[in-house]
Amino acid sequence: MPSASTRAAATLASADTRLAPGTPGHRRMSLALFAAGLAAFTLLYSTQALLPAISADFGATASAASWTVSAATGALALCVLPLSALSERFGRRTLMTASLSVAVALALLVPLAPNLESLVVLRALQGAALAGLPASAMAYLAEEVRPKALIGAIGLFVAGNSIGGMSGRIVSGWVAQLWGWRAGLAAVGLLSLACAVAFRVLLPKARHFTPGTLNPKALARTVRTHLSDPLLMRLYAIGALFMTVFGAVYTVIGYRLVEAPFSLPQGVIGSIFLVYLVGTVSSAAAGKLVGRLGRRGALYLAVSTTAAGLLLSLADALPAVLAGLVLITAGFFAGHAVASSSVSRTAKTGRAQASALYQSAYYLGSSAGGTLGAVAFHAGGWAGTVLIGLVAVLGVVSITLYGTHSARVEARRLRPATA
Repeated sequence: MPSASTRAAATLASADTRLAPGTPGHRRMSLALFAAGLAAFTLLYSTQALLPAISADFGATASAASWTVSAATGALALCVLPLSALSERFGRRTLMTASLSVAVALALLVPLAPNLESLVVLRALQGAALAGLPASAMAYLAEEVRPKALIGAIGLFVAGNSIGGMSGRIVSGWVAQLWGWRAGLAAVGLLSLACAVAFRVLLPKARHFTPGTLNPKALARTVRTHLSDPLLMRLYAIGALFMTVFGAVYTVIGYRLVEAPFSLPQGVIGSIFLVYLVGTVSSAAAGKLVGRLGRRGALYLAVSTTAAGLLLSLADALPAVLAGLVLITAGFFAGHAVASSSVSRTAKTGRAQASALYQSAYYLGSSAGGTLGAVAFHAGGWAGTVLIGLVAVLGVVSITLYGTHSARVEARRLRPATA
């Protein structure tokens, strides 16, 4: 016969109206947010695999064409925090729907851009619109899903992100090889439209959202608190620097592979982004790494793997370049998983804003990496891009070493008081 405590727990569970695994509402929610993540990241990086073709069509340098990626990620970085505040007032579902709708509408205009300048402007507007999705999705899940199912739901959303980032590049690459880069972007827009419609049809209405008031002063106080926390600032910097490496490498790699000695066609270059699947595995393994090595140990391993991949990619042999990309991707995703998960654990209050600040730093790193990597490639070839990556890696090592030193100093300071 069940005990009183067991019966009480069962009663509480049955009274919990949040979504639980196995229920129709939970399945609909999971599919909806997977579709949203797929659409968002398909759109965000849609031009990255097409940069050589865009450069050739507009007669632009790699650094100029890279702004079609950097403008989108930079605008997203700047808009994540204010849109996270809007979601508190107007609702997560409403903001996610509006964000996807505007981004998809812009995606259907992007292939019609008459020149590089208008393409960059449209991409910046697209990035700003997409900022509403990460600003709201995590909060929606936290409010509508039972706690025990939350990690799995977030994992599926993140899977949609990574698969979207990969599939958008692959689809656009192969379509562009057959019909040109404008057709490639049009295909991405139509794919994202289908995902946006599925998202809106499938996502259950929010039942646990309580509208708040927009309070800029309170938001500013919370942001100041987070920005004055040394550990959070180190985590933000680590996320930005890891993404600087990743943005530089994947923005420029198409230019390297289209040239001799590789001379790969556009479709094959787009398929290189299948390497993203390695990141799905390494990010999932990050928790076990932290359990074995600690947070700093896991960061040292991630940064060493990334550095080894950068050096290996300098070889003029395609297998070595691919192996280098595998190591860079594995190291980046592991480091990002460690840093981003540490933010939520470190922030005692205002966790949504703490995560939004991390996302801002993360995407600013992507924007800076794409631009700096392309400028370095124009000036010194692939070796210049690798140098940018190694400088960012050195920054991560320096920050992590400083954090280790600070922790030891603090431990020595507290030891006499607790003896």
